[in-house]
Amino acid sequence: MDRLTAVSPGADLLPVRQGALTLEEVLPGEITSIAPFRGQRKAVTQALLAALGVGFPEANCLTRKGELRCVWMGRDLAFLMGARLTADLGGLAAVTDQSDGWIVLKLSGAGAEDVLARLVPADLRAAAFPEGAAIRTQLGHMNVSVARTGGGLQIMGFRSMARTLVQEIADAMASVAARAGAG
Repeated sequence: MDRLTAVSPGADLLPVRQGALTLEEVLPGEITSIAPFRGQRKAVTQALLAALGVGFPEANCLTRKGELRCVWMGRDLAFLMGARLTADLGGLAAVTDQSDGWIVLKLSGAGAEDVLARLVPADLRAAAFPEGAAIRTQLGHMNVSVARTGGGLQIMGFRSMARTLVQEIADAMASVAARAGAG
């Protein structure tokens, strides 16, 4: 009988290193989408704070406690990453397991913002996009989430687009590293 083994979406693609830049896969554990029902956002925040110590994030932000993050993903939608949802949100929010649907990457090193400046139509420099900021945007033709977390930029894309996402970022990394070497 065949044995199936779970494989992460970036297992055969990462890490990628170019000069001072590193792109690596982050394995966040469970990813749970939380979409508060109308008028229940405050109650969802209170339940999350009581159970996990993080609240539902404001628009374009993330909340965190250690490795646990709650990342804004759009209007009335956030992803809880790094822990199992233990809060009882019955009647307060729609909750869905998203763990197998996403690849989570971390881009770090001098020039990380320059890499994404070639690919993303948003200002991700630290002054405009500080620690704890999160956006939904396009990276080339792909929908992604970008967040500034400790030590780098977290990029989330659909698992089905993992190879293309990694290749686009790796190509931009090579360009940035070549320019840095030319200076």
